[in-house]
Amino acid sequence: MSDWRSVGHVYPSVIEFVENYLSLVYRRDVVNDPTLAWCPEWWKHAEAVARLEILWRAWEHYRLEPRTGLSVWFLDHADPQMGRLFASDGPFRFCGAKLGHRDMLAPLPLVSPRKDLFTEPTD
Repeated sequence: MSDWRSVGHVYPSVIEFVENYLSLVYRRDVVNDPTLAWCPEWWKHAEAVARLEILWRAWEHYRLEPRTGLSVWFLDHADPQMGRLFASDGPFRFCGAKLGHRDMLAPLPLVSPRKDLFTEPTD
């Protein structure tokens, strides 16, 4: 299988991919179905950007496999990732197609470990 980077992209960016492919393929009633979450300003959510970037790069790779590439992409990549993005407890929890973007989720709380806890031992 060819490397998608050497062949060139169909979509030059994740924005192009989301706007011209993914939003057309994954049609859902995100306006009226309260079990589905979506943010029209998806790029304001770090988790969504990471997941959608992964989907775009995987799609560019799997599209080059003529037999089952896109099937693998849907089953192993797109459906699980989009399921998490559409989930009512996902990154778009407080956003909506009607309400727009609402930045109400805080980063996970953390307590930093000791500086030496994860360092390699020196011999």
